[in-house]
Amino acid sequence: MLVIANMIGTGVFTSLGYQLLDIRSAPVILLLWTLGGVIALCGALCYAELGAALPRSGGEYNFVGRIYHPAAGFVSGWISITVGFSAPTAAVAIAAAKYAQSVWPGLSETAFAAALVLLTGAIHLGSRRGSAVFQQAVTGIKVLVIVALVAAVWITLPSWQPLRWTPTLEDLPLIGSGGFAIALIYVNYAYTGWNAATYIGGEFENPGRVLPKALIIATSSVMLLYLLLHVMFLSAAPMDAMAGRIEIGYVVAEYTFGVSAAKVIGVILSLLLVSTISAMLLAGPRALYVIGRDFSAFRWLGQENRYSVPANAVVLQIALTLLLIVTSTFDSIIIFSGAILALNSLVTVLGVWVLRMREPDLPRPFKVPFYPLPLIIFAALSLWTLVHLIEQRPVEGAMALGLIVLGLVFYAVSRKLQMAR
Repeated sequence: MLVIANMIGTGVFTSLGYQLLDIRSAPVILLLWTLGGVIALCGALCYAELGAALPRSGGEYNFVGRIYHPAAGFVSGWISITVGFSAPTAAVAIAAAKYAQSVWPGLSETAFAAALVLLTGAIHLGSRRGSAVFQQAVTGIKVLVIVALVAAVWITLPSWQPLRWTPTLEDLPLIGSGGFAIALIYVNYAYTGWNAATYIGGEFENPGRVLPKALIIATSSVMLLYLLLHVMFLSAAPMDAMAGRIEIGYVVAEYTFGVSAAKVIGVILSLLLVSTISAMLLAGPRALYVIGRDFSAFRWLGQENRYSVPANAVVLQIALTLLLIVTSTFDSIIIFSGAILALNSLVTVLGVWVLRMREPDLPRPFKVPFYPLPLIIFAALSLWTLVHLIEQRPVEGAMALGLIVLGLVFYAVSRKLQMAR
């Protein structure tokens, strides 16, 4: 449920509008979402091997620091602290506010988004059991509503859009274009969260068995659901009506059920995004907690409240999320955070090969099937996307590089402080 909730959030209900600005081909759009699913599944297989072999909470921070060098692990954790979880959480909250605004145009986007984050964060400052029950409940409801929405649209839709579903030679130039690569960034962002279970790997009773199962089943299920959703989106509403729009679900509901019913569905979709906000505020602070336990400069992040919850880490993520909501736009958050998270995942996935070379005798309860094919697919597609992103959006690329350099500076300072003590 944690992995599914992390994945099904902002991207699937918002990114199609940006993709349609450059790509007006149904088979190419479906190819994008299939490729995104393949990338996520290959990454999940690699993370499953690392999580089973190195069972500790912390996600990339744990893996990268253990495989390469503590400095690399610190930078990975630094990314988690600054934007890794706060940026996606902010984007989800903004998307929820956009859906709410489609129903109540006078609603303050910033106030609504901030309120969702604060209320959800308050739940995760309570007991672990309360957090788990809330997370499972809202995620289960979300999946059921999405499936019901897809079925209702197909049953109610008076006529499908006149689209070409089979690929032709005309689609080939689109696939090799920079627009396709940028669109894949949005898709990869929508799949972000397939690694969520690794952030709480230390809390599983049997991580070698449970972690791979959670990652693989959840990622495969979400991929099928995303493809169903996009067939439904493209069938229900004209591409011109969705291009450039964030609230895709509302547009589709308006064309299928009418304005009145679309308002109800808009409210429901807005509230469903709470499960993704919740999942981010559940998984993210666990990574920050591990960093706080390892580095004295951040030891305040490693403190727990009376419910054994890393309360300071939760509060920090809430604060950074609110800062992004107030200062950033939805588009800039997705491109910037998508780029740096893709790089973080790429380095981690390559760690499977490094760890096998360096420690061949390390117990591995789970191994990547068809190795090294999943690793090669993930690395090749990720590198191709990042190169095009730097060419198309150099400002966001420079910001990502600057954040990494700043993380190295903080690592050097924290090491000096530890040595001084």
